[in-house]
Amino acid sequence: MPYVLKHAESAELFACTLVNRYDLPYFGVKDWEDEEAAVREKAGFLEARGVGESSSWEVVPVTEMQLKLANVKLKNDPGRRVFLDEDGTLRLEKRG
Repeated sequence: MPYVLKHAESAELFACTLVNRYDLPYFGVKDWEDEEAAVREKAGFLEARGVGESSSWEVVPVTEMQLKLANVKLKNDPGRRVFLDEDGTLRLEKRG
C-alpha cells in the first residue's frame, strides 16, 4: 500500500516534479512504499522542496487506484492540485 503526504487542514496531496523509472520528469503525487520510510523522510523531503512547515503534512495510506487516479487528475500539470477528502474521494482544483 502506498503512503503519501496529505495537508492536515486542506486535504491536499503533496505533488511536485518527480522522476519516473525511465528517468523522465513528471508532475505527480510523491509516494512511498512503506510507512516508516515516509515518516522518516518526510521532513527532509519537504525541506528540500522549500516547505517549512512539515508538521502540517501527515503521512496517510492510499490505495494503488487512488494514487494512479490522483496522478491522472494532475495531468502532469503543476497548475493543478489534488485533494483527498475524508470519504476517500479525490477532487481537483486549478491553481489561480
